Amino acid sequence: MEPGSVENLCIVYQSRDFLVVNKHWDVRIDSKTWRETLTLQKQLRHRFPELADPDTCYGFRFCHQLDFSTSGALCVALNKAAAGSAYRCFKERRVTKAYLALVRGHVQESRITISHAIGRNSMEGRTHTMCIEGTQGRTHQLRVHCSALGHPIVGDLTYGQASGQEDQPFRMMLHAFYLRIPTEAECVEACTPDPFVPALDACWSPHTVVQPLSQLIQVLRAARDPEPAEGGHSTHLPRPGRPPPPHPPETEAQRASYLQWLSEWTLEPDN
Repeated sequence: MEPGSVENLCIVYQSRDFLVVNKHWDVRIDSKTWRETLTLQKQLRHRFPELADPDTCYGFRFCHQLDFSTSGALCVALNKAAAGSAYRCFKERRVTKAYLALVRGHVQESRITISHAIGRNSMEGRTHTMCIEGTQGRTHQLRVHCSALGHPIVGDLTYGQASGQEDQPFRMMLHAFYLRIPTEAECVEACTPDPFVPALDACWSPHTVVQPLSQLIQVLRAARDPEPAEGGHSTHLPRPGRPPPPHPPETEAQRASYLQWLSEWTLEPDN
């Protein structure tokens, strides 16, 4: 996956109502700042000028977020009705997402379930970051959870600690690998290529394969879509043949924060 440019936007799913793009690392989804030379918004306008919607703030309805440093699958709704159907799937916790990450240290467990609550860091000089409950304070969820386990993501300069120049990779090693949004009209499903291969980064090479990605894809595709339910903010690794554990109930504060986040991304559910 080469660095992003206006011309090299990669589409991994396309229908009348949705696009799923393979977002480049170190690219913002959108920005009102004129100094931002490259955004996903600009890539989409360049590739699909006819699909831009003047009734939205950014021209496109982004169904969810990916951090600036994170690459991978990101869904774009092409009309208000499609945005509303995706909104309902996210609200009911029916969306399936899988990420790939290179982390520091050696993870011994084949499966880990993380259910730490996440809040804003109140430490001086760290108010732009998030932390788990019980430190000083669902943004950066995977990054915070990996750091809390003692295995920060390689290249994460916010939540990880690099010990030397050799530990400074060209990007943060977190990638949105798989996405499925089971709307009523269609099941939006997309899988992106693995970007963490030695051909792209000679600083590392795999030694032991615990679960091939092809097997993981089969497990994800064979799994039933979750029933509509309210969930919490846990992170888990799938294991073949076993469904993920149930989520704890969502609090009113979490629900209000989630709905506020959705409104910021111009998702307009149908009435």
